[in-house]
Amino acid sequence: MALLDQYGRPVRVSALKQLQAEPGITGVRQVWTDSVASGLTPFRLASILRACDEGQLDAFLTLAEEMEERDPHYFSVMGTRKRVISGIKPRVEPASDSARDRKIADAVKADIAEHEGFGDLVEDILDALGKGFSVVEIDWETTASVWRPREFIQRDQRFFTFDQRTRRKLRLKDEADPVNGIELEPFKFITHFGRLKSGLPYRGGLARIVAFGWMCKAYTLKDWMAFVETYGLPLRLGRYGPEATKEDVQILFRAVANIGTDAAAVLPDSMRIDFEQIQGGASSERVFEGLARYVDEQVSKAVLGQTMTSDDGSSQSQAEVHDEVRHDIAASDARAATSTVNRDVVRSYVDLNYGVQEQYPRLLLEVEEPEDRTAWVNGVDKLLGRGLTVKASELRAKFGLSEPEGEDEVVGGVPAPTEPSAPTAMNRQQEGDEIDLIAEEMLADWQPVMQPLIDPVEALLAQVTTLEEFRDRLPELAGTMDESRLVDALVRGMVKARALGDARDG
Repeated sequence: MALLDQYGRPVRVSALKQLQAEPGITGVRQVWTDSVASGLTPFRLASILRACDEGQLDAFLTLAEEMEERDPHYFSVMGTRKRVISGIKPRVEPASDSARDRKIADAVKADIAEHEGFGDLVEDILDALGKGFSVVEIDWETTASVWRPREFIQRDQRFFTFDQRTRRKLRLKDEADPVNGIELEPFKFITHFGRLKSGLPYRGGLARIVAFGWMCKAYTLKDWMAFVETYGLPLRLGRYGPEATKEDVQILFRAVANIGTDAAAVLPDSMRIDFEQIQGGASSERVFEGLARYVDEQVSKAVLGQTMTSDDGSSQSQAEVHDEVRHDIAASDARAATSTVNRDVVRSYVDLNYGVQEQYPRLLLEVEEPEDRTAWVNGVDKLLGRGLTVKASELRAKFGLSEPEGEDEVVGGVPAPTEPSAPTAMNRQQEGDEIDLIAEEMLADWQPVMQPLIDPVEALLAQVTTLEEFRDRLPELAGTMDESRLVDALVRGMVKARALGDARDG
C-alpha cells in the first residue's frame, strides 16, 4: 500500500532527500529583490494592496519584510509575540498508555521536540503573523531504518503562489510552470497560516493591518529629521548694499547656504551675514513626536493586544502583569503552531518510521496564564491555618522547587509548636485521658453490639453465588437488622462525653 500524506497524496520517499525550494541567482526563485518601502506613497501602497488582493503577492511580501527591518518598534513587538511561543518548552503526549505508543512518543520527543532547531522552527512558522502565511522545508536524513529531520529551512514566501481556483492551496513557483506553480512535495513542507481573521490567507497578515500607519510614521520621521536639522539653528540672512552686482549677490547666497555645514565664508566688506534666532519651534517638535507615538501605540494594539509597555510611561510591574502579550493572543498562537507542527512534522515523522497510525502522539506548546503568586501563597497560608493539609510536592512543583535529597543543605521547615502553659497542658491531658477511656470502653464490646447487624449480611452471603446477586438482594436486609444495641451504646457514650464537657450539639 502506498504511503499517503495528510492530504491523501502519495509520498515519494525518494524525493524526501532532495531540497525542492532552493533559491537561485536567476530563475523564478531569485534571492535578489527590489525595494518597495523606499519612497512609498499612499497611491503606491494602495496599488500594492490591490495587487495582493488579486493574488500578486511579491510586492506586498517585500513591503512586509522591509517594514520589520526599517521600524524598530514594529520589529520589537513582532519579535516579542513570536518569542513568547518559541520560548515554550514543548512536551509530548503519547496516543495511549500502550508500550508501543509510549515508544513512539519518546522518539518524537527526542527527534523533534528536543531538536536543536525546534525553537527557530516555531519562530519561522510564526512569520505568518506578519505576512499571512509561512513555509518551512524539512531537510530529511535517513539511516537503514530511521527517518529524522536534519534541518528546518525557512523559505521565502515570494517563492510560492496560491492556486488560481480557490486561492487557498500553496504551490511552488518553478520554471516548469511559472504562472501556476507546481504542487508541493508531500512530507517536505510545513505550511502555516496566520488566521488572524477569516478570509483568504494572504489577506490576514498584520503587515496589511499596520501598513498605512507605518507609512504615515515614515513620513513623520522624515519631516521630523528635517525639522531637527534646522531647529535651534539661527536663520542666516545675507545683506548687501545697493552697489552690489548680480555676481556679488550669487556669491553671498552661496556663502549663506554653505555656512551651516562649512562654518566659514569669505565676503567683501560691503556684505554681511546676520543670524536671527527662531522662537516657538518646540510645539512643532511635539506634533511630530505625538504622531509617531500614536502610530506605535496602534501597532502595539494590533500585534500585542495592548499598549502597556515602557514606551508609554507604564511601570515595569504593569508590563509584567500583562505579560507583554495578551494571554488570549499568545494562547491562540500556541494552539495554531501546535496544530501545524503535529500535522506537518509529527505525523510525517511517525508515518515514515512506524507506519500509518489510528492515533498519533501530540506535541504541545502550552501557554500558562500568569498568576499573582503572592496572593496564591497568602490564600494557601490562611487555609493551612484552618486545618487544610496539602502535599509538599505540589507546593514545590508550583514554584519549580526540587525535593531535598541526602545531605543537601536546606532552609525553612515547619516551626516547632509553642509549648502551652503547665496548667493548660495538664487540663488538656486530663480531658484527653477521660475521652480515651470512654472510647476504649465502647470498643471493648464492639462485637456483641455489631453482631445483630452483621448476622443477616453473613447469612445472605452464604445463600448467593455471585457478587451481582448479592448486590441486588442487599435491600432485603433493611428490615432484618437489629440496631438497638448499637444505638444504646452510642447514647451512653454521648452522655458520658457531655458530662465531661466535650460533646457538642449537632
